[in-house]
Amino acid sequence: MHRKAATTALSAKTAGPRWQQQAANAITTAEQLARCFPVDREALQQVIDCYPMRINPYYFGLIKEPGDPLWQQVVPDERELKDSAGMEDPLAEEKYSPVPNLTHRYPDRVLFLVSSQCAVHCRFCTRKRKIGRQFTVTEKTVSEAIAYIRFHREVRDVLISGGDPLLLADEQLAEILAAVRAIPHVEIIRIGTRVPCVLPQRVTKRLVKTLQQFHPLYINTHFNHPSEITSAAAQACALINAAGVPLGCQTVLLKGVNDTPAVMRQLMQKLLTIRVKPYYLHQMDLARGTGHFRTSLAAGLSIIEALRGHTSGLCVPQYVIDLPGGGGKIPLLPEYMLGEKDGNLLIRNFQGKVFSYPLEG
Repeated sequence: MHRKAATTALSAKTAGPRWQQQAANAITTAEQLARCFPVDREALQQVIDCYPMRINPYYFGLIKEPGDPLWQQVVPDERELKDSAGMEDPLAEEKYSPVPNLTHRYPDRVLFLVSSQCAVHCRFCTRKRKIGRQFTVTEKTVSEAIAYIRFHREVRDVLISGGDPLLLADEQLAEILAAVRAIPHVEIIRIGTRVPCVLPQRVTKRLVKTLQQFHPLYINTHFNHPSEITSAAAQACALINAAGVPLGCQTVLLKGVNDTPAVMRQLMQKLLTIRVKPYYLHQMDLARGTGHFRTSLAAGLSIIEALRGHTSGLCVPQYVIDLPGGGGKIPLLPEYMLGEKDGNLLIRNFQGKVFSYPLEG
């Protein structure tokens, strides 16, 4: 089947509630993908059997050709099966999990997994070991996690993630948010979601009315390429912003997708136009099956250096490594301080010029 005709056929199936139908009609097999693009079905299916594929019609419709930046993010690659250096659980989430689906790695905050579903399966996911495998989220696991948070008074910040929390029904999400918000020592609730980027139809007026009941609430979303910032994505972000929920973006640095200063600058600038603040630029985690996406640290530092001073400071995210083994996030910066001379610090600016600044006030 011709690619355009296939995309139209997929879109035609989405009559009814738009986001649920998008999710229901996702491409999950090599056979389905082969109706739209020439692919090696057998090789592709071998990867899918190990690391499942899910591409909803909306996101699939943004792909222009095989190998483009969006294709690389969601279509399986044989190199996923040849990553000998990757780790099953690079961030030691299981090691720091006192109850199922909750990770307590930092003193004052926890990661709380409430959904096993994603709108697309990102090929670079740090939870590649879980996603697509229906890891268990039940009323019992949710209740145990909430009880843990309630008992641990040092927890002031709860990050709700998954899977994708926004793929829960509004009522389910509201129940979880209400239970967390009712805990007196929880000051901040954050939601980690890729929905505004990959399934913006899910962001309905009803959803944002649900969200605005639980302030202070923050959403960190995830755009990796300027082509993902569509009118639909902009509308979804506008609805969230209108509900008083600040939006940040956690971009992942991906080889062949966004690892040039020009692409990253365009992405960060476009994010600000839809009122999404660049927050983190993540160095790829050491998750097994993702090694072909990993850049050098020098590449990431050069991108940050190319942003700093060459565009608004609002456009410059923190470049971070999430250290393997549960070491936590550490920011990396280009080398601007060159040394000391005659009681002054020598500092290089964004143009490469060297200035001196007194060490003592």
